[in-house]
Amino acid sequence: MRTTKKVIRQSTVAARDLITCHPLTPELAIELFTSKGMGVYHFSAALIDWSESELNDEKQLCVQAHKSAWHLPWSTASAPFIFPKASAGKESTLPMAVLTQELLLHSERYMRHKDVLKNILLAGLNRTLDEWLCDSFAELIEEMEMLKWDDATTDFWWILAQATSQSLRQHSLTADHHEGYY
Repeated sequence: MRTTKKVIRQSTVAARDLITCHPLTPELAIELFTSKGMGVYHFSAALIDWSESELNDEKQLCVQAHKSAWHLPWSTASAPFIFPKASAGKESTLPMAVLTQELLLHSERYMRHKDVLKNILLAGLNRTLDEWLCDSFAELIEEMEMLKWDDATTDFWWILAQATSQSLRQHSLTADHHEGYY
């Protein structure tokens, strides 16, 4: 896993550096960064255990790339690039959002088919819900608000709930929007 993380970091840094002093419009530069830098991360985000510090490092590289796309120094405030558009931000594609999206896509793919994998995934969900004394996935998301990221890396449902919790917090939503998922 360390090698994969190293490759992801190197590709993110290379893509960030590629758009430094570029002649493109900011939108095209961001699109180039997203395809080159975030593409590798997209591919393996859900398959690797990420620590909070690793996700923050990746987030910092992404924000630096977005600043470079707009020809801004890296010392510029990061808030405009992190905040959602509803809060007058640029809503940059950040690693946690990508990780959440990939985890949701994995779970959706597995749940779509009536086979052993779906049964295993549902058994894992039920075990996690029982362990946390939760009645639904939405309650599990709320429980994850009390934990740090590094505490929630023991099973798929913990990680998905924690990632969803952090994404919801970032976008100022409530877990009620996801009540009917599982």
